[in-house]
Amino acid sequence: MNMGKDPAKGNDNVYFRARKEAATYNERLFSREGAAELLGICASTLADYESGKTKVMPVDKVVLMADLYNCPELKYGYCKCECPIGKQMPLATEAKGIEGIALRMIQKFDLDSLKEMKSSLIDIAADGMISNDEKPKLEAILRKLDDMAVVISEMKLVGEKALKG
Repeated sequence: MNMGKDPAKGNDNVYFRARKEAATYNERLFSREGAAELLGICASTLADYESGKTKVMPVDKVVLMADLYNCPELKYGYCKCECPIGKQMPLATEAKGIEGIALRMIQKFDLDSLKEMKSSLIDIAADGMISNDEKPKLEAILRKLDDMAVVISEMKLVGEKALKG
């Protein structure tokens, strides 16, 4: 997710795009002044956010924007792109179509695949130690869990938007 660092391209900035999309259902968000008032900041500060002049976005403002604009992608994107810890986490940063997410969930949570992962985990954990020959199995389990975490976060994004909007 491009968090929008180029000041010359406000329309490529994720915060700008989220506000403009939200303006379709809340006309006060159409203007920077109206949005800034709702966010409790001055219009020039919002302009700095939307142009990328602000290098480190205040977390509380990202949360406010995400809630006001009904755009949870802002929070997920901030965590994935700006937070040093979040950069290492398996998170979705955009809301995709529910159809594709549902199909990926069915694929990732396939019962046979889960049973195989469960069996491998039981084998690894049975003696309370992870031996060198068990590490490749554990790595495979962790990769699968990361894949599952991404599709879960995609579903959470779509669900949050649908339930709020």
